[in-house]
Amino acid sequence: MKLPVGSQVLVTGATGFTGAVLVRRLVEQGCHVRVIARHSANVGPLKDLGIEWFRGDVYDAAVVKAAVAGVKYIFHAAAAYRVSGLPDDEYRRVHETSTQLLAEAALNQPDFKRFVHVSTVGVHGHVENPPANEESPFQPGDIYQKTKAEAELWLHAFAREKGLNYSVIRPAAIYGPGDRRLLKIFKLAIKPVFILLGYSKGLYHLIHVEDLVSGMLLAAVHPAAQGEAFICGNPEAVTQEHMGRVIAAALGKKCRVLRLPAWPVFFAADLCEAICKPLKIAPPLYRRRVAFFTKDRSFDTRKIYERLGFRPQFSDEEGLAQTARWYRDHGWL
Repeated sequence: MKLPVGSQVLVTGATGFTGAVLVRRLVEQGCHVRVIARHSANVGPLKDLGIEWFRGDVYDAAVVKAAVAGVKYIFHAAAAYRVSGLPDDEYRRVHETSTQLLAEAALNQPDFKRFVHVSTVGVHGHVENPPANEESPFQPGDIYQKTKAEAELWLHAFAREKGLNYSVIRPAAIYGPGDRRLLKIFKLAIKPVFILLGYSKGLYHLIHVEDLVSGMLLAAVHPAAQGEAFICGNPEAVTQEHMGRVIAAALGKKCRVLRLPAWPVFFAADLCEAICKPLKIAPPLYRRRVAFFTKDRSFDTRKIYERLGFRPQFSDEEGLAQTARWYRDHGWL
């Protein structure tokens, strides 16, 4: 699905992993792309695209007003990721304040088409009985998830009251060439022993970044996307053990899995945080990192398939193998 050629589009979070892929796709489709990027952002990888830059914070009202003027579509993908020492107020500004400013500015644009808000499946927090779907309750577990949830809830209420055309995408775990957040799994999978914690299935729901961008574009133009939220992920979750075996096989290695009890590692993580946080030192081990290996994250993704006709290009196996080879070829593994 494509936006009309010549469309004036604003993208936030464009210098991030997903945002950069989105911007390139929009430029390829013939759109005129504007980007809000803070002064510290690395804009080098996008310098060749001829896009229009608005430098400053995404929660700066003056920057937002100037960037939104005349646009037809907004893709709000900016996010403050979990960084040690980042104050809670920064999460609120990046997620909540920016959403409010952008949505309010969009209302003032003639013939505005759609506001695509990129949320996260993290708003559902820990899912007691997976799979969760779009109607599952919000149970955010940390400041990142809480402020993402608050931003989305505000947008639903505001858009319905004011008549703003909008759609929400909640991505599952995003991966693909260039990603660093799931790189640790790839590194662990090719070690002599792939250590997994706990004895749960370790379900993890993936979406390749190229497929996520396709879902975002569908949400921008499909009539059935108006006013709706969609979990964007592959049809089924995959186990972490299967991920490891696919990654290892793609690189010609054997995957030997060893499962260890999780409680001693949780104890060590709690101890690290208790010691390091008062000293304002980044703990070498977080409880959240340990929990990554012990929780089942599974979602019912049928809505985006049935209502928007979404079809991913990459199966889990194809995408993981492609990404593993990219990491190897670029010296990351």
